Amino acid sequence: MAKCNNILIRDIPLFGCIAFGIIDRGTNVLQVRPISECPLSCIFCSTDAGPYSQQRISEYMVDLGQLIEAFEWAAAYKEVDDIEAHIDTVGEPSMYPQLVELVGRLSGNEHVKTVSMQTNGFLLNEKLIDKLDEAGLSRINMSIEALDPQLAKKIAGIDHYDIEKVLRNAEYITRNSGIDLLIAPVWIPGINDDEMPKLIEFALKIGAGKKWPAIGIQKLLPHKNGRKPDAKVMNWEKFYWQLGEWEKIYKTKLILKPEDFGSHECKALPRMFRRDEKVKVMVKGPGWMKGEKLAIARDRVLTVVDAGNIPVGKEISVRIERVVDGIYMARK
Repeated sequence: MAKCNNILIRDIPLFGCIAFGIIDRGTNVLQVRPISECPLSCIFCSTDAGPYSQQRISEYMVDLGQLIEAFEWAAAYKEVDDIEAHIDTVGEPSMYPQLVELVGRLSGNEHVKTVSMQTNGFLLNEKLIDKLDEAGLSRINMSIEALDPQLAKKIAGIDHYDIEKVLRNAEYITRNSGIDLLIAPVWIPGINDDEMPKLIEFALKIGAGKKWPAIGIQKLLPHKNGRKPDAKVMNWEKFYWQLGEWEKIYKTKLILKPEDFGSHECKALPRMFRRDEKVKVMVKGPGWMKGEKLAIARDRVLTVVDAGNIPVGKEISVRIERVVDGIYMARK
């Protein structure tokens, strides 16, 4: 397990890093990432989150005032009035201590139509669900990988994972709040295949999907820095074929498209760097993964790789290696 720096993000740009801040992918959905920590260490986690992380050297929490200020600028810049503020993280959003206030501030924004949140449901409880409902949360996407208690515990990667508590939270959301629920399992071939039909039945039974789809099964997509379960990666053709077969059986939508959530392309936030461009940056702190540093330039934050020995406070020249959706990776 890697030893992590716990860092409060304040007074540095909130655009450009995948681990925190605001991410714009050129649609009316703005991802809001207030914290990077997670209480679980799921065996499939693409971001190597949780207490048994091997790759992370830092965990981040963003100052609420700065996060709201950055979001308000981004939402206004996009010039649409149907923004979905999607609270997701490389960890678990419910670990953010000001989550309820964050939801309330986002839902009160004049450009926002929907406030949604991705969660594993493990830290939710009735009191918190009530507060999130009152604050204006529109939808919860809840990651549940298995109903079988032992299998669920194995997949979650911690001994004290309680699937019964998570299922109670899911049912409470659908029956005692105005928040819509989408069950969002990751299908891990050879491990939780038999759980997928059970999860479809569970989602329909408890009344998930009142406004949006009830269930969104996710394909396992291993990442080079993530955990890789002993599972054979399924090709897209087989994945969609099986979803189509289950659609016929359960008479519910499983092959989901952006328009099912009201997502559409719109004005993108300015991209401040080009690939292969040489830029002078100021190193501001430790990066998210081993060997990385955070740096700033042009009111953006960049991740500099292979930078473990570069001291904080030093100005260096880097070459931009990756520019995707306003996320910037560079190398000295």
